[in-house]
Amino acid sequence: MRRREFITLIGGAAVAWPLAVRAQQPAMPVVGFLSNASPDLYANRLRPFRQGLKEAGYVEGQNVAIEYRWAEGQNNRLPTLAAELVHRQVTVIVAGGGTPTAVAAKAATATIPIVFAVSSDPVKIGLVASLNRPGGNLTGVTSLNLEVGPKRLELLRELIPTATIIAVLVNPTNPNLAEPFTRVMKAAASTLGLQLHVLQASTDRDFDKVFAALVQLRAGALVINNDAFFLSRIEQLAALTVRHAVPTISAYREFTAAGGLMSYGGSLTDAYRLTGVYAGRILKGDRPADLPIQQATKVELYINQKTAKALGLTVPQALLSRADDVIE
Repeated sequence: MRRREFITLIGGAAVAWPLAVRAQQPAMPVVGFLSNASPDLYANRLRPFRQGLKEAGYVEGQNVAIEYRWAEGQNNRLPTLAAELVHRQVTVIVAGGGTPTAVAAKAATATIPIVFAVSSDPVKIGLVASLNRPGGNLTGVTSLNLEVGPKRLELLRELIPTATIIAVLVNPTNPNLAEPFTRVMKAAASTLGLQLHVLQASTDRDFDKVFAALVQLRAGALVINNDAFFLSRIEQLAALTVRHAVPTISAYREFTAAGGLMSYGGSLTDAYRLTGVYAGRILKGDRPADLPIQQATKVELYINQKTAKALGLTVPQALLSRADDVIE
């Protein structure tokens, strides 16, 4: 063999060898993250989600990839987006947009593992067989909603003791959340001696009707239910409540940060960290059927003192002292 041919052979082998090694390396697992909101609204949830993944040993871009699908507040897009992730053959789907997202993911696949984050009872809505032994390909985390609904009424009464007429805003296209929440709130209002009126909105056009109804009812305050549609319109809702001078409490911290009066609900930071941990455990080989449903039990209270002053309200010191954060 000539010297030139030998060098060429060795050089070719040097190139081919690392290519062959790379070809033998396992492909990086892919997490499909499905949400019916938008990425800017989920920044405060993606951070704890990634932290949970890290606790399980996975870092985005290093040993796991994440593909995101955002429905931008349009639930009717969820089936298509879920189907895209199934076609992509992701390793696990994280349904991070509440009940509608979890339902869409479940309908899209019976084989790819799914980890959900919801604020409704996953057994009652048919996501899993039981809390301790989910069965099938789904497991996940629930955050407090029904359990803290009455507390929102109590907080409003503490802040505005003269308000005897309260309205609740729900999304009728999400009955798994709206109907049980309405029942719980009606019972709580009766106990507290309050008149409760249920208002509905599922499109932007409905908001004008809602706030016109609040005036007609002479409602002293408003409670906004947990719902991804409302989250996707959180800045708009916060502005409307201030413009119409309606003291309002929401489940979401983002509402208070956007100028709303008050928020009280289960910690989404806690819920999404646990969701990330579960996604990581499934990547390591755990089966969803064997992972019991977890409940994020931490609750958080946020008060916008600036908005309170704009509404002519004086927040009691006892209420301020219990808040996790007060926006001045």
